[in-house]
Amino acid sequence: MARILIIDDDESMCYALSRIVSRMGHSAACANTISEGLDMAAGGDIDVVYLDVRMPDGNGLEALPKVRGGPSSPEVIIITGFGDPDGAEMAIKSGAWDYIEKGCSSKEMSLPLLRALEYRKEKKVAAAKSIISLKREEIIGGSPELGACLDLLAQAAATDANVLISGETGTGKELFARAIHRNSSRAEGAFVVVDCATLPETLVESVLFGHEKGSFTGAEKAQEGLIRQAGGGTLFLDEVGELPFSTQKAFLRVLQEHRFRPVGSRREIESDFRLIAATNRNLDQMAQNIQFREDLLFRLKTFVIEVPPLRERTEDIKELARYHIDRFCERNGLTPKGFSPEFIDTLKAYHWPGNVRELVNALDRAVTAAHFEATLFPKHLPLDIRIRKARAVVVHKGPVENAAETGPMPGTLPRIQDFREMAYVQAEKHYLEDLMTLCEGNVKEACRIAGISQSRLYALLQKYNIRVS
Repeated sequence: MARILIIDDDESMCYALSRIVSRMGHSAACANTISEGLDMAAGGDIDVVYLDVRMPDGNGLEALPKVRGGPSSPEVIIITGFGDPDGAEMAIKSGAWDYIEKGCSSKEMSLPLLRALEYRKEKKVAAAKSIISLKREEIIGGSPELGACLDLLAQAAATDANVLISGETGTGKELFARAIHRNSSRAEGAFVVVDCATLPETLVESVLFGHEKGSFTGAEKAQEGLIRQAGGGTLFLDEVGELPFSTQKAFLRVLQEHRFRPVGSRREIESDFRLIAATNRNLDQMAQNIQFREDLLFRLKTFVIEVPPLRERTEDIKELARYHIDRFCERNGLTPKGFSPEFIDTLKAYHWPGNVRELVNALDRAVTAAHFEATLFPKHLPLDIRIRKARAVVVHKGPVENAAETGPMPGTLPRIQDFREMAYVQAEKHYLEDLMTLCEGNVKEACRIAGISQSRLYALLQKYNIRVS
């Protein structure tokens, strides 16, 4: 028997769906607000959620990621009395199982539930086999956000499909690429890294495809290209958005045919490689601006994994800290160190623009600062991280009377770096508010104007508590 949660403020709809669920042999629970539904999803083993869009305390589409992020990661079926194509697109991109309008027949309302439960059952069996045995090494954490990525990683490793890994700088995209390779049937083959951001445009084809002796000035001997070296293994294109536009067409053919001609050669060479690419840029927007070939993008996006930034999975910080502190101590012959609860609280209060990479650097500096001390405290962390925590707990009061006459009090001005950050946050919030007003809540148009992906826009709107009308 599965447990189904219905989040809808319409009592008649709750009753109708409860009857459908009961006739299918499952149990149903109802919540009339999003907050009540989130509490129920957080406290119980829920398999599937029917979620209404227009609720008294918010928009169901905005709450969808939180519902799916519950302990049991339930499948979510969006139900609405006001069907909207953009809303349907947003729902599917946010991970909804289906998007259906109210007023459908009982069969149309129950069929998505039946299929979701079948999928969930098979997924549990597959996950038990794949994730438990997954070789993940430095990919540390157990948050729902990371768990969803690991599930996709396991799926990608089981196939030879092209994979595109997106995410901010420092989130660990190369770690995911290596983990896919290590868990695939190509694990014994080479893992060849191509840093597209550092490839000289004049030599990019020579580096990728190789060249014959004398094919250009300086080619004193024949050179095997990186694509050939990846044969039987994996070719990893890091920062693929930086691949020169002129080279993209040639690489598209290589990706389609797995055949290429080295520079200066008359014969083609085959290479049986598997492609994984990574980027921190919005390739969809680049394709719209004719900065990236759309046909190549389609090939890259056979399988997509979006690695979440560290600020969206702060519950992993303690485990990450433990792992990297122990590793640093072992590597440098230091006695293992503990840390105070306040040390972790300070790490969690920071926004980590450099993500896990920045966290690791901060931890290395903290252990170095502690030297022979056995326990890490916030004082061992870099100043900018400690300041962020301190500012977060201070209650800001109004300006001192007659401040214009007396001037600023000593110590009342922040560091210029902190002032810039505050100004940036304020400006970003105002921009987003103006953007959504200008677009009248049209998410797709807002993404086009801002030049960011929908997932990034939703994250920013949630960060500043801006609702989509």
